[in-house]
Amino acid sequence: MEEIIKVLLVDDQPLLRMGFRLILEGENDMHIVGEAADGLEALTQTAALAPDVVLMDVRMPKMDGLEATERIAKQYPDTKIIILTTFDLDEYAFSGLQAGASAFLLKDVAPEELVSAVRLVASGDAVVAPRVTARLLETYVRHGAKGHPAKTADPPERDPLLDDLTPREQEVLRALSEGLSNAEIAHRFFLSEATVKTHVRRILTKLHLRDRVQAVVYAYETGLVIPSQGLDF
Repeated sequence: MEEIIKVLLVDDQPLLRMGFRLILEGENDMHIVGEAADGLEALTQTAALAPDVVLMDVRMPKMDGLEATERIAKQYPDTKIIILTTFDLDEYAFSGLQAGASAFLLKDVAPEELVSAVRLVASGDAVVAPRVTARLLETYVRHGAKGHPAKTADPPERDPLLDDLTPREQEVLRALSEGLSNAEIAHRFFLSEATVKTHVRRILTKLHLRDRVQAVVYAYETGLVIPSQGLDF
């Protein structure tokens, strides 16, 4: 029997929630368990309904989506969050990933991409548009959250948790930060995809990270990847 993905819709625009509901409830493996119009209601609904995936708007009354995302990520680690943004390279997407979201989508996303994203995030084994995610992080680590050049500062101190990673796991983490898929990492290091999945799972466990996106955020914030090196996108 196919496992049903429970989805919570959070947006202060009823028409947008209705549109997402119509798209997702047309899928046999998805069920909308609830809706919320602000961040506070999202917290209450998450506690009561235990959704697998939350589609989270950012600009909402009472509590914005970023604060709600951070609280849900900390209190309900099994619930995955997708931030809804207007532009793919904006500070809200960046802040959402920092707060604990697993991915971000544009509000005008195509129906098939929305469905695919929910499935990917629910699986916990993939990232929506990983290269866009890496480009977003590279942009905001280099230029700062408001788009201005970041102030020159000493490199961040090496996280002691990195010492728990094997040399191969550190290589895989750097590859993740480039936005490479499991298949691409496997090809680069002459490994099977199953072996790559094992490495990724161990990396997340050792570094106490929720998912692959958080691993990318970690790599930039700890200086494992240097933004000035640039990325080839």
